[in-house]
Formats: sequence, structure tokens, C-alpha cells
Amino acid sequence: MRDAEKTIGNLMDKQSVCFLGAIDKEGFPSVKAMLQPREREGIHTFWLTTNISSLHVAQYRENPAACLYFCDRRFFRGALLTGTIEILTDSESRYRIWREGDTAYYPQGPDDPDYCVLRFTARSGRYYHNFKSEDFAIQETIGN
Repeated sequence: MRDAEKTIGNLMDKQSVCFLGAIDKEGFPSVKAMLQPREREGIHTFWLTTNISSLHVAQYRENPAACLYFCDRRFFRGALLTGTIEILTDSESRYRIWREGDTAYYPQGPDDPDYCVLRFTARSGRYYHNFKSEDFAIQETIGN
């Protein structure tokens, strides 16, 4: 793959759903579907929203190891990113990715006590396409 950031970024941008993985108390993977990340910086840093009361937030508090998977079902290809999750509850992060309509999930707006931001930081990646897989490097976007 010549340009991992471009290839993987294009795949990600075309998906409306991604899959976010955590490690449960027994050390097993726990995966759930999420709406596409609200923002991303290259293929290094991603911002998603969730409920503070969610099982995954409790799991990330115990173990921040995580994975993020994007799947293009039409062309049977996908990208797996492994890294860590940070749970952000500060006002700047909450307002940064707040969208109109989020009150359906968080009725009190960006200051809802059950609303938080997950910041996923990738460390490594693997791309599946054309019936083969290849690892790719994750480079932090300049200026971060």
C-alpha cells in the first residue's frame, strides 16, 4: 500500500458505522457497533461519543486497550486499528463534537452528566483487501 493514510482514510470516510473493541473483566474482547467517529486526525486520532454509564466506558477505565474496525461490505475489505481510549468529560471536548440531534441521546445537551467523548489513539493497523492482509504504520499527524 503506497499511502496508508489516504487508502485507509477513504475507506473510513465512506462508512456510517464502525466497530469499537474493549477488553472485559475476564480478558476477552467485547465489540460494539458505533456511529462513524465525529472527527479524526489522519488515521491516528478519533473522537466518538457514548454514555458514561455504558459497559465499554467501565471497561476502558479498567483497561484502555482498544481497537477500531471499519468494514466496507461491498468490496469485502476492512481496516483494523489498535490503540488506546481516553474518556474525556471536559467541556471543550464535549462541545467540540456535539451535533444537532444529540439531545435524542443526551437530553441535557453537551453538559448532560451521561455524555462523554472517547478519544481513540491508534498505534498500529492492519488492512484486509483482495483476500490478503497487510500491516501498516500509524504516524501521528504533524502538529499534534
